[in-house]
Amino acid sequence: MDIQQIVCFFLTATVAFAVSALAGRWLIPWLHRLHFGQTIREIGPSWHKKKQGTPTMGGMLFLFGMTVALLAAVPVCCLLAPEMPTLSVFRTNGAITRFVAGVLLVFGCAAIGFADDYIKVAKKRNLGLTERQKLALQLLVAVGYITSLYLCSDGVVHIPFAGEVDLGWWYIPLGVFIVVGATNAVNITDGVDGLCGSVTVIALIPLLVLAGYYGAVGQGLIASAMIGGILGFLVWNLHPAKVFMGDLGSLALGGVLCAVAFGIDRPLLLIPVGVIYVAETLSVILQVGYFKLTHGKRLFKMSPIHHHFEMCGWSETVIVTVFSAVTLLGSIGALLLAWYA
Repeated sequence: MDIQQIVCFFLTATVAFAVSALAGRWLIPWLHRLHFGQTIREIGPSWHKKKQGTPTMGGMLFLFGMTVALLAAVPVCCLLAPEMPTLSVFRTNGAITRFVAGVLLVFGCAAIGFADDYIKVAKKRNLGLTERQKLALQLLVAVGYITSLYLCSDGVVHIPFAGEVDLGWWYIPLGVFIVVGATNAVNITDGVDGLCGSVTVIALIPLLVLAGYYGAVGQGLIASAMIGGILGFLVWNLHPAKVFMGDLGSLALGGVLCAVAFGIDRPLLLIPVGVIYVAETLSVILQVGYFKLTHGKRLFKMSPIHHHFEMCGWSETVIVTVFSAVTLLGSIGALLLAWYA
């Protein structure tokens, strides 16, 4: 990664941070006026009831920050630094397709989340889209995204310890499975003030480093813009949260992780960088399975697992700190896998 790339990514993140953080001053009061407040689940921790009515759909903050940063960064980078070697790569058809498809994936996931959130706030309940409706929309978005990448890569991905592997047409169903699974896993992780945003920033950093290392300028810009946008959002979302990201935000974060990981042809790195997402999802699966097998017994005090630790007496701040530290270790592992496996 050369100095021009570093400066470009840093400025992109800075613009996204400033826009996202400042936009909160008008977005949060606006959401209050619209009565777009979160409805807290009856089965959730009892102390979460005090969060009832906190504005949701705050994911619009980092999406707005990301959009402004990308609209500024792409033309500026291409006009002011045309000599940057990686920019010539960015201009090739394959790279442009990956960049555009990645951005559309993020906003496609966000649109599904918006529909889910809007139904919740309109009907004042915690249930939005049905599971089938949400899954059908996610499959539609994922198929469109993965198919566009397949036309660029012919199904070739990098697998640790195996190198470049041509999956052929299997690339499409496997890719769709990963995209849908990853976006839902990130969605499950959103349940404690600042948790999903903090974990995702750390998970995106190694993907940003690798995007720069492999000369994937488009994916680097997406990652840096979202990192800055999330940091601006966390100004308002850290405990005690003044706004929640909603499904609009959490599904978009899942989309951006997939956009960058698939964009650099290393989707399996989502496992180590997303170790917390995997743990959260497994905790739900194990809880449901154990409950059914034992006819009513529970493996955890509550799932997803962040609620289990809450029930054990951990504060929200401690949970965010510990989960972020675990994500950092997973992110370091991902970088080691990318460089040495």
